[in-house]
This record gives sequence, structure tokens and C-alpha cells, in this order.
Amino acid sequence: MIAKRDSVEQLDLFGGADLSPPAARQQAVKRPVEPVLNGFYYERSTDMFVSFVQGRRHYEMPARGCEHLKEWQNRIKKERPI
Repeated sequence: MIAKRDSVEQLDLFGGADLSPPAARQQAVKRPVEPVLNGFYYERSTDMFVSFVQGRRHYEMPARGCEHLKEWQNRIKKERPI
């Protein structure tokens, strides 16, 4: 007997997959509480300048030996510490 195409069930072989339809997933998505980081920030714990793109860590450079102007470094340290 041949099964109808509408009755096909997708199996979760590897676990953890969200098999709900896309419309249901969009309703379940929560907006981030904190704003998404974009640009350069100064990370105190590592003493590094860190670049973020859409909330993801993109690039790091140590504060010591940084080739950017001292004015820029001081402004980032003062205005954008994390």
C-alpha cells in the first residue's frame, strides 16, 4: 500500500531538532532582552578590544600593542566596556 504524501512524518535522528512548522517556530521565538552587540567593545576581563557583528564575537585584538590611535582606545575603554 502506498502512503499519501501528506501523511509523511519527519524523524528526529540526531535529537534536539525543532520539527515544528516554521509558523509555529516564529511565534515561539523570544526577542532578546539585551540589545545585540555591534561594533568594537573593550573587554575588561581579557584586556582586549573585541569586535561584535550581530551579537557574535568576530575579531579580537589585545589592548597592548593595539595599532589604533590612543584617543580611539581611550574612548572605547570609557564608552563601551563589557
